[in-house]
Amino acid sequence: DEVRTTLMLRNLPCNFTADMLLDLLDGNGFPARFNSVYLPFNFKTRQSIGYAFVNMVTTQDAQLAWKRFHGFQQWNIPSNKACEVSWGDLAQGLEANIKRFQDSPVMHQDVPDEWKPMLFSDGNHVAFPDPTKAIRRPRMKYRQR
Repeated sequence: DEVRTTLMLRNLPCNFTADMLLDLLDGNGFPARFNSVYLPFNFKTRQSIGYAFVNMVTTQDAQLAWKRFHGFQQWNIPSNKACEVSWGDLAQGLEANIKRFQDSPVMHQDVPDEWKPMLFSDGNHVAFPDPTKAIRRPRMKYRQR
């Protein structure tokens, strides 16, 4: 039996932020029950793309989060979207998620911290492991002011 802990949350409001996602997880009974969160952003519009990857600490936590957030509509911002939950298909588990992003362009120093994947230990934000090779700069199409 495969151990699954990584969820993909889809249909998030496009103006959702990483802080809003963390507040959503904490405020719905999951403080310290996740260890990796990534909310991808569109570099041009500077908004989230509408989905996120959340790795829960245990399979039981993942199953409870699935039940809580599938169909969720009580956003703290105006939105009629209903969250859809599925298993993350690109990486499962904390180590796989670290490996997936550690050398990714999204970890480049020019990418704002709030757009990068985040790691947590016992509910505390912790540093991502250093890259194992040089990271190429992502194609960011907005102009910095």
